Amino acid sequence: MAPKVLISDKLSDAAVQIFKDRGIDVTFDPSIGKDKDKLLEVIGQYDGLAIRSATKVTEKIIAAADNLKVIGRAGIGVDNVDIPEASKKGIIVMNTPFGNSITTAEHAVAMMFAVARQIPEANASTHAGKWEKSRFMGVELTGKTLGVIGAGNIGAIVCSRALGLKMKVVAYDPFLSEERATQIGVTKVELDELLARADFITLHVPFTEKTANILSAENLAKTKKGVRIINCARGGLVDEAALAELIKSGHVAGAAFDVFKEEPATENPLFNLENVVVTPHLGAATTEAQENVALQVAEQMADYLLTGAVTNALNMPSVTAEEARVMGPWLKLAEHLGSFVGQLTEDAIETIEITYNGVVKDMNLKALNCGAIAGVMKATNPDVNMVSAPIIAKERGIELSTVTQDKSGVFDGYIRLNVKSASKERSIAGTVFSDGKPRFIQIKGINIDAEIGEHMLYTTNEDVPGIIGTLGRTMAEMNVNIANFTLGRASKGHQAIAMLYLDEQPPVAAVDALKATGLFQQVRPLRFSAH
Repeated sequence: MAPKVLISDKLSDAAVQIFKDRGIDVTFDPSIGKDKDKLLEVIGQYDGLAIRSATKVTEKIIAAADNLKVIGRAGIGVDNVDIPEASKKGIIVMNTPFGNSITTAEHAVAMMFAVARQIPEANASTHAGKWEKSRFMGVELTGKTLGVIGAGNIGAIVCSRALGLKMKVVAYDPFLSEERATQIGVTKVELDELLARADFITLHVPFTEKTANILSAENLAKTKKGVRIINCARGGLVDEAALAELIKSGHVAGAAFDVFKEEPATENPLFNLENVVVTPHLGAATTEAQENVALQVAEQMADYLLTGAVTNALNMPSVTAEEARVMGPWLKLAEHLGSFVGQLTEDAIETIEITYNGVVKDMNLKALNCGAIAGVMKATNPDVNMVSAPIIAKERGIELSTVTQDKSGVFDGYIRLNVKSASKERSIAGTVFSDGKPRFIQIKGINIDAEIGEHMLYTTNEDVPGIIGTLGRTMAEMNVNIANFTLGRASKGHQAIAMLYLDEQPPVAAVDALKATGLFQQVRPLRFSAH
């Protein structure tokens, strides 16, 4: 029997034809994506589900999807898919991470032109028969300084286009190496310098804890008078109310926004202000982009359903079924090792060296590399998956090297990650015990045996009395339960570390309280994938 696929959102007719040409039984009904009850009723019939953003694949939908093997998202964002639940049920979730990059970059450039020359307002005025030629005095882009916050895939395209317009480009991106900056023709700067120098500022970063409100009221106040702000990335990156006030005061000359903190945006502080251009999240809305992502997702899903090939999966690497069974726990370990380093590293990573010792050296190292790199990169870019991570790392000039060793020491096998950034080098190692659970066994050369949980707290200190009591007492006072507690030290009286496995993330007050004791060099809450 031919596999059955449901397309529940608007997708290109060409994508439908791909499924048909490959012998797959396809149902194309965009109305179902907007009707959760109907989707719940029919989802059990299908092996594959192709979606865009309208369909919400919730825990309830997944529970009813008894035959579902793959979910394909035409586009990059998968906020509408419960990936952990899909993973638990063995459903692969795919996306198309690079299909709309050019379109999004072009929209940012178009918005920059629009706000520079007040095109929307001038257009409305002319349509109204006013002919207000003297009212609309714009500025040239040539010779101006463009500040790009985030120089990844889309940001790099914007940089290229801006250089073609004879603009000067400065970029802020903690993961941008000097070599990569030189390669794409931009000057790497810190955020404060970008704010002070830029005539135009455009954002191209995902929304994370680190990027949320990156253009806060405080940072917006640091910009030069007459700056223009463009955001075609994600809502929540800019304090919209503060920006509105700075536009009213004349400090900011204009803004162009395609994304907003609350969407659909029916009201916003930026609406109806002069010199503000707004569009309804059109970044990926071109015929070419829609066609690209639709064709990509159809090919990927058909390949998997017919041959088992996995491409651009967010919850599974490109491995065979047998490999996945054997190396599953090691793959999770590689992700955790990378995630540890990624969460602790705040500047540009230059090199990643991965050592595979013992039994693990004969596994699919490409997949393990992908897992480790994805773990590192996800700290700053949650959209990264195991396939896109190496590409993004290469784009950012990160050098990857692998070392294989025969068994040495007490463990049958282990993985060690050495990551060098612009300011320091970090090392962490882990293994998988017979129970199938990954563990950290060494951090900074200090031996430990730390079970890995979703919520953890990592501290470093000098080996002095009172550390254990301080940690335990502080967590107790904040009503945070400790599931496991692991200590290690280099030697008596020297550097020591602690890893606390907690039942929940420690509140900010707990972290601040520990820092205030003066006993700790570092206090870092960490979060690891539970699945």
